[in-house]
Amino acid sequence: MAVIDIKTQDQFSELTTSDVNDKLIVLYFHTSWAEPCKTMNEVIKALSDEPANSQTRFLAIDADENAEISELFEVTAVPFIVFIKDGIILKELSGADSKEVVKALNQFTGNSGQPSGQIAAASGAEHVQPEETEEELSARLKQLTGAAPVMLFMKGTPSEPKCGFSRQMVGILREHQVRFGFFDILKDDSVRQGLKAYSDWPTFPQLYISGEFQGGLDIIKESLEEDPEFFQHTINAN
Repeated sequence: MAVIDIKTQDQFSELTTSDVNDKLIVLYFHTSWAEPCKTMNEVIKALSDEPANSQTRFLAIDADENAEISELFEVTAVPFIVFIKDGIILKELSGADSKEVVKALNQFTGNSGQPSGQIAAASGAEHVQPEETEEELSARLKQLTGAAPVMLFMKGTPSEPKCGFSRQMVGILREHQVRFGFFDILKDDSVRQGLKAYSDWPTFPQLYISGEFQGGLDIIKESLEEDPEFFQHTINAN
């Protein structure tokens, strides 16, 4: 079944309530500006093309253009994927980990086995990355820090932070209704170590706005104490 792009809230309501018949529904929230969504776009498309998933309904939702739907599911970071069946949310996944998406899909559809070559190719799983040079890593860090207007480098994901400091930073961003991209530094040691030197900051989480390093948790807290509109002013200034 092809991925269906959601354009209106009425269309969304129709496709999530009509003719579902015990059907698994996969909601894929994305934006045009978040770099990780480019990879996940291909993964979701490849999954929808799999014959084993022919009874699964895949809905792609632009989180910016469908703000009411995004708020309904409390989407503050993309990619964000929700698995629904019989009106019940079975699982939510935040981030671009294709293996976790495939694992959850297999779990709820009863499918088994490894991802097809098409899915592996879309996610980049078939390729062994050669060791990066310092110049290549620096270029990748520059791209990552500017991948979204607001980028959070954290331990874990917004839905499952792996440390209290990251959890607090996510809470602050959500409290101030800041939409952000994120990168789980626990899944890439090159980024984890390289960003310490790139930012000249030894700990995580680290927050970037428009590609500019803003600080860690304590600095962000201090900035908000001095200026409660810190996020709005900083984002607008860039």
